[in-house]
Amino acid sequence: MSEKIPSEEEAISLLRKVGCQPNVVNHCIAVMRVAAKIARKIRTRGLNVNIHLVRVGALLHDIGRSKTHSVNHAVVGGRIARSLSLPDPIISIIEKHVGGGITPEEAERLGWPKGDYMPRTIEEKIVTYADKLVEGSREVSLKRTLDKLKKELGANHPALDRIKRLEKEILRILNDSPKGQTC
Repeated sequence: MSEKIPSEEEAISLLRKVGCQPNVVNHCIAVMRVAAKIARKIRTRGLNVNIHLVRVGALLHDIGRSKTHSVNHAVVGGRIARSLSLPDPIISIIEKHVGGGITPEEAERLGWPKGDYMPRTIEEKIVTYADKLVEGSREVSLKRTLDKLKKELGANHPALDRIKRLEKEILRILNDSPKGQTC
């Protein structure tokens, strides 16, 4: 597995090469912009954030949508990323960005390969969160995303609480920043 993270141009080229439609590419670019903004703000807080990894991970997070638009696009995307010899940190972002993450038990119920699909690194968390702030190619409120997910998954689905906890974690980091910056 290569450890070299592709350039942004290479990432966009890969999305097109594997068959992502223009609307998916545009969504990924929008997520990248939001994720990069969050990453830069977090870095001002003094946390070590690999901004290039965040940007490229955000660009490639939906590469699996070249084959499916189901929740399984994360696992399909991981397979595609491995076939392209992308580095493990990119594969992890792709596989862990769905909802607020997928627990091992949920992964088993979904028929996914055994594993933990919860975002753990700051880069994985930033991309996961940024993805919830973009609908299509425009920024939206987290409330809008949560309302949409409530209708799709049900009001008591555990993903909703995970997304809210992820937001609290990101905002806590940002609100503790020296300049009091928030998203």
